[in-house]
Amino acid sequence: MSTVLETEEHQVLRAAVAALGKRYGRAYLTRVVGAGGHLDELWTEAAKLGYLGVNLPEEYGGGGGGIAELSIVLEELGAAGCPLLMMVVSPAICGTVIARFGTEEQKRAWLPGLADGSRTMAFGITEPDAGSNSHRITTTARKDGGDWILNGRKVFISGVDIADATLIVGRTQDARSGRLKPCLFIVPRETPGFGRSHIPMELAAAEKQFELTLDDVRLPADALVGDEDAGLLQLFAGLNPERVMTAAFALGMGRYALDRAVDYARTRQVWKEPIGAHQAVAHPLAQAHIELELARLMMQKAAHLYDTGDDPAAGEAANMAKYAAGEACVKAVDQAVHTLGGNGLTQEYGLASLITAARVARIAPVSREMILNFVSHQTLGLPKSY
Repeated sequence: MSTVLETEEHQVLRAAVAALGKRYGRAYLTRVVGAGGHLDELWTEAAKLGYLGVNLPEEYGGGGGGIAELSIVLEELGAAGCPLLMMVVSPAICGTVIARFGTEEQKRAWLPGLADGSRTMAFGITEPDAGSNSHRITTTARKDGGDWILNGRKVFISGVDIADATLIVGRTQDARSGRLKPCLFIVPRETPGFGRSHIPMELAAAEKQFELTLDDVRLPADALVGDEDAGLLQLFAGLNPERVMTAAFALGMGRYALDRAVDYARTRQVWKEPIGAHQAVAHPLAQAHIELELARLMMQKAAHLYDTGDDPAAGEAANMAKYAAGEACVKAVDQAVHTLGGNGLTQEYGLASLITAARVARIAPVSREMILNFVSHQTLGLPKSY
């Protein structure tokens, strides 16, 4: 893998995280998932080494880096077969939003814990009837004296059972226009009226999915993150890192699958030569490698733009990176399974579970079709269809 575009510090970080991932590996993840547990040991060690909070400000216990560094961590853990999905949510989305827009009290209360792994935060935006249309979010927040009252539902929210709080996207009414605008609220896990129910998934992952109900959830005034009038600016401060980190998640998974397939093709012998000597096997694997490398370039561009404060350009690049990495991941996993033939579906080789997992990068946090809508409208200037 070429690292020409990476700084020496990035290369050192990548190698160190790869070594950590290798100590745990796919067998660790499979064992934990099979027991219905969480990846606590890996999470704790990654935190202790400073990897989980590498993007958060140094004055609050973080590494002082950015999404570029955090994406390296997730990609390398994924390439080792043991990605930490909550990295996408806790330090990348929630940590970033609080670091950029939170009050001094919110920063002191949350960022050190998010950085050292002792606290985690989930993120609640998706709703049963809204899908990708954030303008149809029906979770509302109204003022009641000095408090906020939240009502609504969320679905497919990761890790609520282990998160200390969930950053909920609600909508408040603009007093001047009467329009609803998005706002972000920190909702502690045991807040009265904040209910959750587990959604069983056909997905081999330690992080569980939940449907949330908010029934007259009363929050103090300081539960609101940032400016009540900032709206979409603050929301996309979290959504763009989420897209970059989803790309990192996909790249790691694709690399893991490809490595297994290449190793198999190099050693599996049916006739006189290893099967990797045949172009029908070798060329699709080479194509998968090329597409993963190209997707990484766009991910690096998106992370760089975001970390340097160019939010509009970062939004475009983050969407493209997420799209490219999702497509490359699915193709790499499919080709890896086909390379192994029947062995690709066995528990021994552990690739079959990735067939479902790879689709996550195509579907979440925004579908590939919505990204194509975005690019055709925002980048190419074609008429809007949605």
